[in-house]
Amino acid sequence: MNDKQVKEITSRDVDFAQWYTDVVKKADLVDYSSVKGSMIIRPYGYAIWENMQKVLDKKFKETGHENLQMPMFIPESLLQVEKDHVNGFAPEVAWVTHGGENKLEERMCVRPTSETLFCEHFKKIINSYRDLPLLYNQWCTIVRWEKTTRPFLRSREILWQEGHTMHATKEEAIDETLRMLKVYEDFQRNVLAIPVFTGKKTDKEKFAGADSTYAIEAMMYDGVALQNATSHYFGQGFAKAFDIKFLNKENKLENPYQTSWGCTTRMIGALVMVHGDDRGLVLPPRIAPVKAIVIPIGNDEKVDNALKEITEDLEDSLITYKVDNSNKTPGFKFAEAEVKGYPVRIEVGKRDLESGVVTIVRRDTLEKVQVPVDEAVMKVNELLINIQNDMYNKALERRNSMVYNADTYEEMSNIAKNKPGFIYTNWCGDVLCENKIKDDLGLKSRCIPFEGAEPTGNKKCVCCGKEATTKIYWAKQY
Repeated sequence: MNDKQVKEITSRDVDFAQWYTDVVKKADLVDYSSVKGSMIIRPYGYAIWENMQKVLDKKFKETGHENLQMPMFIPESLLQVEKDHVNGFAPEVAWVTHGGENKLEERMCVRPTSETLFCEHFKKIINSYRDLPLLYNQWCTIVRWEKTTRPFLRSREILWQEGHTMHATKEEAIDETLRMLKVYEDFQRNVLAIPVFTGKKTDKEKFAGADSTYAIEAMMYDGVALQNATSHYFGQGFAKAFDIKFLNKENKLENPYQTSWGCTTRMIGALVMVHGDDRGLVLPPRIAPVKAIVIPIGNDEKVDNALKEITEDLEDSLITYKVDNSNKTPGFKFAEAEVKGYPVRIEVGKRDLESGVVTIVRRDTLEKVQVPVDEAVMKVNELLINIQNDMYNKALERRNSMVYNADTYEEMSNIAKNKPGFIYTNWCGDVLCENKIKDDLGLKSRCIPFEGAEPTGNKKCVCCGKEATTKIYWAKQY
């Protein structure tokens, strides 16, 4: 790779889809395989996922959750127990019909999600209110037979986590649902530097079998929505279907209340599409596997000594770094560092060292600063904090500039046809209006926000003109 190859990345303003493909490939995040619809996550891409796992897994454990592992296969009869659930997933299920050369007596699906497996297990281990709450999480893969696939965004085999919990009361389960949504929200904003809207999904868009679904909705650079995480309140629906009961404090049998919540590697796609630019990937420091790339220029004793001092200081400061000692040209190394999105680049060259300085470049703005060798890592620490905050604020400013209010269907139609982004409107709550907006304008409901959802202006539904019951966000989606 060299500067010429960086320039071969399609401009995101010319062809966003091709730009995305160029970046995930040139940044060496993924490769394609002979397994149609599935991707090879390359070491650098997987390192980003590992960092996501570390942060989230720590949060889950701090909130009392334990990890376990469920089987990959679900017997058809078990999947059929909760009808709404199976109907919701039927089009995407992959079925196993043979074991070796023998046809199975009952076909099994490769899990698209694990509610039914957890419920079968919960039935065996829940007897009394003393057994509750049960707070479990699973890191695993799932399979959904998507028709159209794109790296990280939609794949047939997906890396994800899924939390599954059981509670003695409705209030406790609802609190859990919203608590885990808040964990995801904080992670998106404070670690991934992605501004998000949070709120409730409509009945049409809620998870199959759930009483209510809450979502994290992010806007990509091109104005299209990406649902980055969801949290579901199931009520007693699955518990009743699977006949899960416990003796409550009044010594009466009762069905427990259930939740589930999850996120996937599509968050890596969100990082690319929110923060990337025409030179490649731009990673927020808090999620970057390599926070600083150190590039020595030339073979010289001064360079070697400065390199040793800087790397020792980086280690002492617990800043993850990489030294590019390859035989590539400096220009090649700079271009490669930019494509891969390392937050900070430290250039250690003989010419700079004659003046007692090194050059530090921040990836998000490509601004350069020269500092004395013994102050380099102190400056890197300062920049990493600034870069994280600046990346969030830049993404927030862009997102807010692409959120539009519409009072009439004509206004909504004009915005949808001419301006990418989210549209915020009054809505009557009728699925007929929801379907019409999707059919006419290609927009799907995103979420009803927790705050500021009271109808405003004429207080009429943007679609049918009837009395509105809420405000809601609409957008095209990945």
